[in-house]
Amino acid sequence: MAAGPAGSFARRLPVLVDRAWDRVRNLTTSSPARFAVLIFVVLILLFTALFSLPAAAADGRATPLADALFTAVSTICVTGLSTVDMYSHWSPFGHLLTYIGVNVGALGVLTLASILGLVISKRLGLRAKLIAAGDSNPMRAHGGPVNEGQTVRLGEVGSLLRTVAIATLVIEAGLTVLLYPALIWSGVDALTALWEAPYYAAMAFTNTGFVPNANGLAPFADDYFFLTVLMAGVFLGSIGFPVIFTLWKHQWHFRYWSLHAKLTIITTVVLFFAGALVFLGLEHSNPRTFGSMDAVDTTFQSFFVSAMTRSGGFAVVDMGEFYGSSLVVGSMLMFVGGGSASTAGGIKVTTLAVLALAVWSEAKGRQSVEAFGRRIPSDVQRVALSVVAWGATIVAVSTITITQISQAPVEKVLFDVISGFATVGLSTGLTAELSDPAVYVMALTMFMGRVGTVTLAAAVAATSRSQLYSLPVERPIVG
Repeated sequence: MAAGPAGSFARRLPVLVDRAWDRVRNLTTSSPARFAVLIFVVLILLFTALFSLPAAAADGRATPLADALFTAVSTICVTGLSTVDMYSHWSPFGHLLTYIGVNVGALGVLTLASILGLVISKRLGLRAKLIAAGDSNPMRAHGGPVNEGQTVRLGEVGSLLRTVAIATLVIEAGLTVLLYPALIWSGVDALTALWEAPYYAAMAFTNTGFVPNANGLAPFADDYFFLTVLMAGVFLGSIGFPVIFTLWKHQWHFRYWSLHAKLTIITTVVLFFAGALVFLGLEHSNPRTFGSMDAVDTTFQSFFVSAMTRSGGFAVVDMGEFYGSSLVVGSMLMFVGGGSASTAGGIKVTTLAVLALAVWSEAKGRQSVEAFGRRIPSDVQRVALSVVAWGATIVAVSTITITQISQAPVEKVLFDVISGFATVGLSTGLTAELSDPAVYVMALTMFMGRVGTVTLAAAVAATSRSQLYSLPVERPIVG
């Protein structure tokens, strides 16, 4: 009698598995954004469970839920903030989890979704290409009209995915080769450097900023070569895979670059130099930061801070010792972040560029927004405004909530919140002191910042509805 129900269940099991698989497959095609968010949620829950294991902690004890969850979010979202000492708290297994997690998270929300969608569907069809293309142009995930000349064409998505995988392996390997002798020269033994070199390479390219040693970057404060390699890794990770794809295809033939690549590179370089000059001017007299350095060190560290506030997360100088004015500038740079479809966070440099061009065109009285012989359509401008509005709202709500919970100075809370939202990883020291409720709020902020405001909005939207009529026009007074 007992074999009857068991046999019946065994016969039904393949049917149940097929139905579940069909539902997952339908989700990958019907709602790419929701599928992407689901993937990140599953990954975060998985890594939370793994970080909670006694084997992941150096003392052999289970890590509290708040710390395990925060570390999982910070790792998968390639943020770099932590509530525990990342070097001393975790065992070798925990450090390995961190290394794997940042590389998985660096693939990006929609790129990762497209890869898993490809595994499920067995082929890269039009639907799967739309998912992958959404990572290089969020408007595809948003459902709006698309100008294929802006970024990567649908026919090139397969090449883009190969570029993502190959670029990650090649760049991290190249950084490892450069960093290994630098670690040896700094006194690190050869065996330890075999682990620390790829770890630093991964943390630079993924723009995470975790360090594998007890003293962080303090032993390398005067090693310009080592710090320059880290900056190069951060830059390559922050410009975005579509830009890497464009550079790979057209090298230095600027006229063949897409408008997206041009705006990303130009805005990134401008912010890098402008940020360095501002930090140099504000902090040169601060005895706790640059005031005790000579002119060469001060100049170099200004550029290093400028690069790291864009999303890198590494720090030689304690950010908590910066003047309040410098923290505000750092917050502004962090909020902008890096390039779209990159390992960096923030509202993205192209968003800033589009809005700046729109303001310039309005000031010149032009009917359209133009750049490099191309017209930027109004729907792209609306998405840019939406990204800034959603990002500012998330930062404001999180800052108010954490300030109320912790009663900490608002300028430090704002800095750490923007660092979390933009997945930068720099901190004034506040994050490590937060209570569990504030830790959960910060973790949610990091998640929303990494998933992306446009993707998040598309994920919670029920459906895209076409409006077959238009209402009468009436112009409210603006400004």
